[in-house]
Amino acid sequence: MAYEWIDAFCVSLPGACRSYQPDWEAMRYLVGGKMFAMTCRNKQGLPIVTLKLEPAFGRLLRQQYADVVPGYYMNKEHWNSVSLEGTVPDDTLREMLAQAHETVLHALSKKLQREITGQTPEPVRQDGPKEETK
Repeated sequence: MAYEWIDAFCVSLPGACRSYQPDWEAMRYLVGGKMFAMTCRNKQGLPIVTLKLEPAFGRLLRQQYADVVPGYYMNKEHWNSVSLEGTVPDDTLREMLAQAHETVLHALSKKLQREITGQTPEPVRQDGPKEETK
């Protein structure tokens, strides 16, 4: 496998964790309990990573790289699979994984997003708008 760094990269993302799925022989990467990526083998036994992307970004990558295909056993619009024996550049795959994480993170509730990112909510103003002074 050419991309040994994937596991360490995925779990380094804010709030990310991994979960092994023995029935699928797959490592799933989750944020807020929702999967953003998974490493496993396709039906030919070749190693792949499948990740969730915005549809337009996924289509663009499929056009640019022969090793990026519609998600294996997933919704083909949102999920894309990348051959781990292919030639997709490391920087491109890192960007794909980071965007998959962001896509799933932003689909979570605002409260859960704040918990994961450590951000505090914006204070609610109780006094109304300020009047202009001359």
